[in-house]
Amino acid sequence: MTRYPRDMTGYGDRPPSAQWPNGAKIAVQIVLNYEEGGENNILHGDAASEAFLSEITGAAPWPGQRHWNMETIYEYGSRAGFWRVHEMLRDVPITVYGVATALARAPEQLAAMKKAGWEIASHGLKWVEHKDMSAEEERAQIREALRLHTEVVGQPPRGWYTGRCSMNTVDLAAEEGDLAYIADSYADDLPYWVTAGGKDQLIVPYTMDCNDMRFAIQAGFTSGDQFESYLKDSFDMLYAEGEAGAPKMLSIGLHCRLVGRPGRAMAFKRAMEHFMAHEGVWFATREQIADHWARVHPRVRGLTPSEMDKAQFVAEFGGIFEHSPWIAEAAYELELGPTHDTAAGVHNALARIFRSASEDQRLGVLTAHPDLAGKLAAAGRLTAESTAEQAGAGLDLLTDEERATFTQLNDSYTSKFGFPFIIAVKDNTKASILEAFHRRLDSDRESEFAEACRQVERIAELRLREKFAT
Repeated sequence: MTRYPRDMTGYGDRPPSAQWPNGAKIAVQIVLNYEEGGENNILHGDAASEAFLSEITGAAPWPGQRHWNMETIYEYGSRAGFWRVHEMLRDVPITVYGVATALARAPEQLAAMKKAGWEIASHGLKWVEHKDMSAEEERAQIREALRLHTEVVGQPPRGWYTGRCSMNTVDLAAEEGDLAYIADSYADDLPYWVTAGGKDQLIVPYTMDCNDMRFAIQAGFTSGDQFESYLKDSFDMLYAEGEAGAPKMLSIGLHCRLVGRPGRAMAFKRAMEHFMAHEGVWFATREQIADHWARVHPRVRGLTPSEMDKAQFVAEFGGIFEHSPWIAEAAYELELGPTHDTAAGVHNALARIFRSASEDQRLGVLTAHPDLAGKLAAAGRLTAESTAEQAGAGLDLLTDEERATFTQLNDSYTSKFGFPFIIAVKDNTKASILEAFHRRLDSDRESEFAEACRQVERIAELRLREKFAT
């Protein structure tokens, strides 16, 4: 069965503890994109000039022609902008996204990057669009990027970011490179694992909001103080979360030809001074973050319902709703995906089937439940789940008097409503169960049917939480 591939849940409200080195409250990760000399240009064998991320409003490709203004804007990045940024950040651990052909045309800049100890990750072969490439064409580009990067830099990259990527990029990069991380994602404030290219692959997400690219788009920054203010606010929010015990990563994206302009560089300098005025800030390369995450949070595989066949799914979850495997059978046919690989995800799928079932079908689920502390319990014929649940509330250790009380209440309730009294035992004590018994006996059938259905869903939720926790 085809599954919905996107994970819309991630860490949810329970992110892992980052455990950054030395108890840091935030990891600040700065990327300098080095693209100048790797952009679209007929000199590079491309069909047209570049039209992306420049000072030219409304720029369009010029088919078959060079674009003098565009070329010189990019050249500013390599000739002036790079060195201004280098002067500011040469003592800070940062990551360079290096386009392989651009690095090959930048021996002085490359030497400066290496002297500063910056990580040099791969930014692909050329700074061009990949969405219309066939998988094999893109694979060939990735292979050549890895080869050329290794030749020019002196070692293969451990990180990858295409940027202008296709739906095949992450899988192809994972297959072709021995990569500590891939950054083609904007999905989180923390690294996370995926299965890509047939193996476990760490993703270290990047950013488009804390990014100087917003100087080059219409809905972006128009002055340096907007950029500065946004970076400070982003830092302050994440720093406060770190102080509260949930450290994250602030990812910042820079481009030589954009932030390298004097007015923007000054704004970024002030933002950096703000970051550095705080204690407990870990400035790190993406490689350092990836290595830390792989060591502290290695890939651990739990239940993955979205990868199960139907028989596995029903075997695993067919008993969650008491003696009603048809619910799991129908839930399997829903649009499940990685976002359902949690207790809440499976519960939602199962509950949807239960809620949309006919009243007779739901009544069948209710009547499948045993009486609390009733005859089935005495005979040892409860399901393992029900046995554990009733024992947890002490219903397996009743006195003769208590057992007689439960028997009388069970008989009265079932006689009145036509189904057994159902309550999520794990939410209750023996005393609160008895109180609910007496109170609910005074309900009308419609209200009690609805309440019993809610309790059935709650029991299923608690069972799933326990199953996923183990």
